[in-house]
Amino acid sequence: MATWGVHVPTVKAHYGLDEQQLAMAMLAAGVGSLAGLNQAGRAVARLGPRGVCLSTGPACCIAIACLITGSHIATLLALMLVFGLLISLLDVAINAEASEIERLCGGHVMSGFHGMFSLGGMVGAGLGSAATALGLSAQQHLLFAAGLSLPTLVVGSLFMLPVEPPAEGAGTRARLPRAQRSALMLIGTLAALGLITEGAMYDWSVLYMKQERGSDAGTAALAYAAFSAAMAAGRFGGDWVRARWSPVTVMRWSGALAAVGMTGVLLMPWPIASLLTFSIVGLGLANVVPVLFSAASRQPDVPPAHGIAAVSSMGWLGMMAGPPLIGVVAHAVSLTVGLSSVVVFATVMGLGSLKALGAKR
Repeated sequence: MATWGVHVPTVKAHYGLDEQQLAMAMLAAGVGSLAGLNQAGRAVARLGPRGVCLSTGPACCIAIACLITGSHIATLLALMLVFGLLISLLDVAINAEASEIERLCGGHVMSGFHGMFSLGGMVGAGLGSAATALGLSAQQHLLFAAGLSLPTLVVGSLFMLPVEPPAEGAGTRARLPRAQRSALMLIGTLAALGLITEGAMYDWSVLYMKQERGSDAGTAALAYAAFSAAMAAGRFGGDWVRARWSPVTVMRWSGALAAVGMTGVLLMPWPIASLLTFSIVGLGLANVVPVLFSAASRQPDVPPAHGIAAVSSMGWLGMMAGPPLIGVVAHAVSLTVGLSSVVVFATVMGLGSLKALGAKR
């Protein structure tokens, strides 16, 4: 994911895209993700998290390695569609495993696991910046990142705990009870708002620094790294936070910090100050997904993988629609104006937490 984020400007230049065409590529990834999430619960129930990770992880690495091997936008759209499908299946499988470990531990550990995702984002973006400084070409960096990720994913998958599939017929019916559907929809709405904001950072932060702030490629990549580093720090401390404050309190502070940080990004004219405010956004968003995925995995009469897939579907819908919408606005007006919508989404997310999570402790 970090390698994609770092190379958004590379993809834009390689295929000769404007902001609207780039948004279409992001939309293709979102469509693929929704297709994958529609089948993720069944796939995890049939193959287990380990089997899904072993099959999708290596394929994701191949997709990243091929990111700029084509020359036509149709090739890019097809590649992003496949990448989105694969990464969504991988995401649900990993979170189902994490939910099972949290259940076995009897405590809060989900934020720590998501901290590793953010740590990967920080390291991946840092490697992208270092690759530029060392004079590596974009294709060399993509091959290096894929080669580094492949054995990591395979070895990590082999050491995953086996998760027993649900009893025959359990949680496999087409429609959940109305109460569960309503609860998951509210949680999913918060996830959509949070992932719009998070997706905007993944897809647009590096380009924003280059295009709006005039930063060089190495400094621009550090925007993604600063965001991911702050998310990692917030998530590694998130389990301590979640043990002491209610989900509503955590979500309200998350929305406030993300909105304040994004406002700072848009108002600060200096690149170094922008890196600091990107960090504040990352800190604000750090525990949004862990809180919501934990809530989704604990819904009564719903297998964890199905609950996570349902909330992920709405979250990815937000991630699918948000960044392309920002791209359309950026094409019509400016990227600064497009990213100002993130402040609104983060604020609404924080204010809406009482309705979705008020009864959960």
